[in-house]
Amino acid sequence: MNKALLALAIGGFGIGMTEFVIMGILPDVATALNITIPQAGHFISAYALGVVVGAPLLTGIGSKWPAHKVLMLLMVWFTVFNTLSAFANSYHLLLISRFLSGLPHGAFFGIGAVVAGQLAKPGKSARAIATMFTGLTVANVVGVPFGTYLGHNYSWNVSFMAVGVVGVLAVLSIKFWMPELSRPSNNGIIKDLKVLKRLELWMVILLTTVGTGGFFAWYSYIAPLITEVAGHPEGMVSYAMILAGLGMVVGNLAGAKLAEKFSPIYSVLISLVFMVIVLIANTYLASDKIMVLVMTFIIATVAFTLSTPIQMAVINSAKGSEMLGSSLNQSAFNMGNASGAYLAGLPIAYGYGFTSADWVGAGMAGAGIFIAMAVIWIRKRNAQRVALQT
Repeated sequence: MNKALLALAIGGFGIGMTEFVIMGILPDVATALNITIPQAGHFISAYALGVVVGAPLLTGIGSKWPAHKVLMLLMVWFTVFNTLSAFANSYHLLLISRFLSGLPHGAFFGIGAVVAGQLAKPGKSARAIATMFTGLTVANVVGVPFGTYLGHNYSWNVSFMAVGVVGVLAVLSIKFWMPELSRPSNNGIIKDLKVLKRLELWMVILLTTVGTGGFFAWYSYIAPLITEVAGHPEGMVSYAMILAGLGMVVGNLAGAKLAEKFSPIYSVLISLVFMVIVLIANTYLASDKIMVLVMTFIIATVAFTLSTPIQMAVINSAKGSEMLGSSLNQSAFNMGNASGAYLAGLPIAYGYGFTSADWVGAGMAGAGIFIAMAVIWIRKRNAQRVALQT
């Protein structure tokens, strides 16, 4: 079991690396392709769009085959198109390859989360899911800084080649370490889609989009917060990103323990309350050179206590079609990324300063609290109906 979870973590490491390394090498890509930095930012959007589209699509198609084979094929796809990204020599070619690279992201994490839960010992599914997500968080500590270093000192192409190497390792580890598993779903895609009629599932997906959007509202503007507000030199941003990555690792593991102590949805509620608190606190502390770094670690820690509980919450809401629901939640994470960055950028554009992004993040996390409470109410109402019927 441990090797199988490690295989999922290696895949998560590769996905985390390719998703975030582009942010560190964006100026290098723009210079090499003779485009502007805003145009280069389209490569981030293209990847996110690929995640949103690919999560339900590839999960539905993959329901015809055993889960271990689907996971391996997803990582083969990931490896091929990330490697091809390294050889893209124009804006349009890289845009297409980034979109195609993002397609397996959501399906891998969605199916992988359910598989991790199945491989776990009774009562330990939260830790198993957290083990898979540890790969993504560790990527922010090791993989992204390493890929950024390669891009700055050699070529941005080498960064994507490194992602391809990780992809090969993930394919091999799944092939040799993952036990044979059953088909992700015996229902067929048409029956699986019936889960989309459930209000509770859509509420949890909305919760993921809005709640995690609070984190991305802050994280998207961490660089100017460090340099413009706190007054650090630009070189400090890389160290701040490592601090954030370490916080993600700690938060991911803490979130698993929260989910084991409380139910997943109550764990999400607790995390969102603390997220509101730390984001508001950061608006007052970000101007201090030391405290802005301390808060970078704390905010990332609190935010990533959400990852495992919210994934478990959506799996619980999609009973009978767990893998489809789980993959849709990955689409919701990326919609949270896009919406958080966009909404936080509005007050900044109107001249309210970079700390205004934290207020937006706190507002989104606060809205998530009310959505979580609504999910709890829906579950209680459904439980009462079942009790009356029996």
